[in-house]
Amino acid sequence: MRRSITAVVAVVCLSAIPGCEWRGLNSLALPGTEGDTDGAYTVQAQLPDVVTIQQNTRVRVADVNVGNVTKIEVQDWHALVTMRINGDVHLPANSTAKVGTTSLLGGMHIELAPPTTEAPEGELKDGSVIPLSSASTYPTTEQTLASVSILLNGGGLGQLQEINQSFAKAMQGREADLRSLLTQLDTFIAQLNSQTDDIITATENLNALAGQVAANDKTVDKALTTIPQALAVLADSRQKIADAVDALGKFSAIATDTVNQTKESFVANLRNMAPVLRELANAGPALTKGLDFLSTYPWVKSTVPNWFRGDFANITLVIDLTLSRLDAGLFTGTRWEGDLTELEMQWGRTIGQMPSPYTAGNPLIAPYRWGAY
Repeated sequence: MRRSITAVVAVVCLSAIPGCEWRGLNSLALPGTEGDTDGAYTVQAQLPDVVTIQQNTRVRVADVNVGNVTKIEVQDWHALVTMRINGDVHLPANSTAKVGTTSLLGGMHIELAPPTTEAPEGELKDGSVIPLSSASTYPTTEQTLASVSILLNGGGLGQLQEINQSFAKAMQGREADLRSLLTQLDTFIAQLNSQTDDIITATENLNALAGQVAANDKTVDKALTTIPQALAVLADSRQKIADAVDALGKFSAIATDTVNQTKESFVANLRNMAPVLRELANAGPALTKGLDFLSTYPWVKSTVPNWFRGDFANITLVIDLTLSRLDAGLFTGTRWEGDLTELEMQWGRTIGQMPSPYTAGNPLIAPYRWGAY
C-alpha cells in the first residue's frame, strides 16, 4: 500500500514539473518569506536587466525586507518582474525600482523607494505596474571590480607622478605669467558671464533667422538654383562686358578732351555775357517802372490818381496820324518798315524830323516835335 501511494505521488510530481517550469527549489514558494502574510498585495515592475534575480529574491524598502519575487517574464525587450509586498507597506504610485547587490558575494535584491526627482503621487496597490522609466540597475560587484581594475592597470595612475613633475618643471619660473593668465581668464569669464543675456538674445535672433529661412525654404532653394544660372550668363557675356567697359573708358577720354577743348570758349562766352547781364541789372529799375502800365494800359498806374479823381477824369491827348508816325509806331521791325514814310516824302510833305526816325534811331524814343505837321 505504501509503495503504491509513493508511486502515485511521484507520478503526480513528475507530471506537474513541466507545467510549473521547474527551475530548482526557487520554483517553489518558500515558507517564512516576506509577502506571504495576510493583506499582502501584488505589484509588477518593468526592469531593463534582472542580472541574477530569481524567484524568491528579496524585495527591500530602506534595506528592510518587505516582500519577494514571485515571477519573472520577458516583455518586449525588457523584463517584467512580479512581486508580493506586505500589506503594511505603503509606497507612492510613482515609486522607483532598482536591482541592487545585497553583498559582495553576489546576492541580489530589488529596492523599492519613493521618487527623489519629483513629488510623490498616489499609492502602490494590488495590480500596480512600475514603468521602465522609473526602473534602473545598480552596478554589480563584477562591474565595479572591472572598473577599478581598468583604472589601476590601464588608467594612467602610474603616470600621475611623472605628469605632475613635468607640469611643475614647465611652470617653473613662469609663475607671474601663469598668474597673469589666470587673471585674464577670470576677467574673460566675468565679461562673458556679464554678456550672457546678449549671447542668449543673439542666439534667439539667430534661431528666429533660421526659422525665417526655413519658412522660405522654397524661395531660398529657387534663389540657389537661379544664381548659378545667372553667373553662367555673366560668364558667357564676359567679353561683351569687357568691351562695354573699354568703350565707356574711351567715351570718358573723349568727353574729357572735349571739355578741355571747349573750356576756353565756354569761359569766353561767360565773359561776353557779363556786360549784357550787367546792363540788364542796371536797367532793372527802369524796366520795372516801364512795366507799371501793363495792368492799367494805356495809362500808367503810378499816375492814375493824377487824372482820375472821383467821378471825373482829366486827360490831354496828342494824336499823330501822319504816315511817318504810323510807320514808326506800327511797322518798325517789319518788312513794311519805311514804306509809309517814303510815300509821304514822295508826296512832298515834310514831317519835321530829318533824318527819319526809322533810319536815324529808335523811333520809340525819338523826341516829338510839335511843329512838324
